[in-house]
Amino acid sequence: MAQVSFEGAVEGDLDEEVLRRVSKHVGAEVGNVYGREGKQHLKASIGGYNAAAQWHPWAVLVDLNASHSCAAELRRDWLPKEASLMCLRVAVHQVEAWLLADTEEAARFLGVSKAILPHKPDDEANAKRVLVQLAERSRWRSIREALVPSPGGGRAVGPLYNPLLRSFVIEHWRPDVAATRSDSLSRCLAAFDSLRLTAQ
Repeated sequence: MAQVSFEGAVEGDLDEEVLRRVSKHVGAEVGNVYGREGKQHLKASIGGYNAAAQWHPWAVLVDLNASHSCAAELRRDWLPKEASLMCLRVAVHQVEAWLLADTEEAARFLGVSKAILPHKPDDEANAKRVLVQLAERSRWRSIREALVPSPGGGRAVGPLYNPLLRSFVIEHWRPDVAATRSDSLSRCLAAFDSLRLTAQ
């Protein structure tokens, strides 16, 4: 049986890698990935993706951040009626929470003790900031220089933040393990698996 292929849409480059990894974990592949221009662009395009999802499976991933009180509210706002082959999932509060939820691999990658990682990363309002703060405590200079922004530089992350974390997702991150500490990721895995089964 041929592998199910999703079309995808995301906010940015790191989200694309997570989308591909999560889809692969449930036995699907991702073909084209659209968006990658931020949350507002993704919201403006979601109607077109939903229309296309009448005929082909679509997997869309967006961060909750502070735009809505919960993932369900964002989904209702963005897509009052999902097409039969549309799957819009929300990372609570950011996709970085899903990465931190694999505490063993995240700690090893960052060069910090597992004990200082958040126990419930979905509860962190700004998981990206938490990740950068953890990197500041890394025993490895290369991680600090790559992920931590220069003081006074006006940036939230270091110069190699996206490529380094994309590499982590590809080479080390375990969605099934992370899902045990992240309810939003657990729901995403179940939803993507359901989409795969529906599309077969």
